[in-house]
Amino acid sequence: MRENKTLVVIPAYNEEETIREVVEGALVYADVFVADDASKDSTPEILSSIRAKNPDRFFSVRHEKNTHIPGGIQDGMKFAVQHGYDWVITMDAGMSHDPKELPLFLDADPQYGLVIGRRGKIEGVPFYRRVVSWLAARMMNYCVGRGIFNLWGPGIRDCTSGFRRYAKPIFSQIAEKKLESVAFDFHMEALSVAIQSKAEFKEVDITYVFSNSSFNSKVFKLALKFAFKLLLRKWKLAR
Repeated sequence: MRENKTLVVIPAYNEEETIREVVEGALVYADVFVADDASKDSTPEILSSIRAKNPDRFFSVRHEKNTHIPGGIQDGMKFAVQHGYDWVITMDAGMSHDPKELPLFLDADPQYGLVIGRRGKIEGVPFYRRVVSWLAARMMNYCVGRGIFNLWGPGIRDCTSGFRRYAKPIFSQIAEKKLESVAFDFHMEALSVAIQSKAEFKEVDITYVFSNSSFNSKVFKLALKFAFKLLLRKWKLAR
């Protein structure tokens, strides 16, 4: 798969402490695209210095207003479509995802349209976040599974991880889709697109380090709201 063109897409907001380490670590393995989501710290200047050293492999866009995770990742996927990339790998800008683990995705069999980085080894993750992730996985598997009596769905163990690899047929759909998600629920929406497209998927174990997350009660409610949308659609189709 490494012979094909891969673009690592990273949404970033006020990530001056980690963005250089993440981007330069990812550039070891693939081209990189960063969507700077209206950062107010020195993130833009850091990105400019990286671009000056890697003009042919590093790309970025600046948002003047926040678009959050969906807008940033979708920009990267649109760029990938326009420039003929075969694969997109999404990851976090805050070192929650280790760039050194990118080979787990690069070396995965190309038959898989979606490769999910399952948080197998976790560091510093609060108990409530583990519970939320577990519940999200249960609900998402049911929502994207076939049949109203299929409680386990496709059996994906980590439905909300943002460390993923998407094949071109999948990220092309997401790039052109009018997204309903507005925050972390993007990962749920993208997962539903992949499963509805009958993409084969695989999970690989990654190390996840908890950082100052923007996950809060508002974001949780938005994710819950999106999950119920999927649930209602499933029930309507079953009628």
